[in-house]
Amino acid sequence: MTVVSQVILQSDDELRYPSSGELRNIQDYLKTGEQRVRIVSTLTENEKKIVEQATKTLWQKRPDFIAPGGNAYGQRERALCVRDYGWYLRLVTYGILAGDKEPIEKIGLIGVKEMYNSLGVPVPGMVEAIKGLKEASINLLSAEDAQQAAPYFDFIIQSMS
Repeated sequence: MTVVSQVILQSDDELRYPSSGELRNIQDYLKTGEQRVRIVSTLTENEKKIVEQATKTLWQKRPDFIAPGGNAYGQRERALCVRDYGWYLRLVTYGILAGDKEPIEKIGLIGVKEMYNSLGVPVPGMVEAIKGLKEASINLLSAEDAQQAAPYFDFIIQSMS
């Protein structure tokens, strides 16, 4: 949900008008709209490049993942990993567009550790993958845009750690 919809829903639940602080939050949200769209456009247009770079970096750091017996050994297993990396990048774009980390948490983080543990996927490896996505993404953005995008990656990293 966006800041705007959150303020409206909360105000309505409490049968009140939005507070001046909430209105300032909406104003700030609207001021950064062009930047958020620009960041998401860059990440979306470069998804393949970002995912490939993150994957390459992870396999270099952790060749045991793609070695016989590793969780990403085999074409099918690697494809599933790459698919998940693209999914996490998409989650980041949802958060950036909303100007809030709530979509990331609701759509992609609730129960993620348990899921990966039940599948035998090493969560530290997923954390490394997200760090790689962050690095590859940040390298494509201006310093100001990178500063705006980084917390969304960090939120996923912290949630998985």
